Amino acid sequence: MKFNFFHLMPYPYLPDDFDDLEKYPSMSLTYSNGNFDPARGVQLYHRYLDELEYADAVGFDGIVVNEHHQSGYGMMPSPNIMAAALARRTSNSSILVLGNAIPIRGNPLRVAEEVAMLDHLTNGRLVSGFVRGIGWEHFAHSVSPAESRSRFNEAFDLIRKAWTTPGPFEWVGEHYEYRYVNVWPRPLQSPHPPIAVPGAGSPETMRWVAENRFLYVSVYAPTAVVKTWFDGYRGAAADIGYEVEREKIALAVPVFIGENERSAHEEARRHVEWLFHKGLRQSLEMVFPPGYMSPPALRGLLKANLKPYPELSYSELVEQGYVIVGGPESVRNRIGELRDELGFGQMMTMLAIGDMPAELVRRNTDLFASEVVPHFRTALATAG
Repeated sequence: MKFNFFHLMPYPYLPDDFDDLEKYPSMSLTYSNGNFDPARGVQLYHRYLDELEYADAVGFDGIVVNEHHQSGYGMMPSPNIMAAALARRTSNSSILVLGNAIPIRGNPLRVAEEVAMLDHLTNGRLVSGFVRGIGWEHFAHSVSPAESRSRFNEAFDLIRKAWTTPGPFEWVGEHYEYRYVNVWPRPLQSPHPPIAVPGAGSPETMRWVAENRFLYVSVYAPTAVVKTWFDGYRGAAADIGYEVEREKIALAVPVFIGENERSAHEEARRHVEWLFHKGLRQSLEMVFPPGYMSPPALRGLLKANLKPYPELSYSELVEQGYVIVGGPESVRNRIGELRDELGFGQMMTMLAIGDMPAELVRRNTDLFASEVVPHFRTALATAG
């Protein structure tokens, strides 16, 4: 099984009255950047890059950056810049850009060019993810959520053709028009870097990822719901005649390891609550605005009957599988149970949870690298 170190790069310095929901309904879109301290920003970016570089040094298979806009929840509006900063200071791990939000980018060819450059800078260690972006991120870019899916599909088709078809050629589509497509450089990996796509239960995404045999990645959700997503992806693949390899399915989940069960929960609780109650303070209307989801996807969402993240108690977050918390043995056992139940072959582990301080992130990373990863490596070697 592959283990990847996933980072959100949150801004943890919130006002003392941030629990005032009328004053601060969310950390995203409407939360003023007047609350951002540039001096602290410098420290945070360098600290977070250090944490990703450390994950490479202690043996994680991949290090993961991602894209969010106009939010303190995640300070990476350009994941490609973070990936470039990591390219020459890491040497072992794959670098996963998970991913570029192409429907809200104005110029897909710029994404094609940047990802191709990254593939060379990383010497072929790049995994290129693509996402639609959260519903409210479309508002931040004046893009209609109702056009999200068609913009994504056309942007991806254009990027892939730009990588794989000798230019120049012309592109005239519904959303994008170019008289000359002739990107330099083309990617190092052939025909292009591996592709990863997160999904939240949309049947269209499952089918599209299956048709292209890409890596399918979950987002925050209860274990029972994630199982329906992974089963849906496997079902979509079966419909077109193939069986999905475990390595093409990845579980994304925050993980905290303490020295024992009791201390783990005592230490993790405030940071898990920060992530879900403050960082993810987003109304369903913000996340899923009208037109963003197709009727089948919306029916699946309503059927899942999910609570908004801020309404979940710490106990519910743990018991329903939104997070994994425990001592080393219980975390190993829980990951093994989830692997067998869900059938994944990769994990996107978030070990820097919410407002967790640097020293605790380092300890969490060390414990995961020393107490969890070797267990599964040994099991794989024995099985082989």
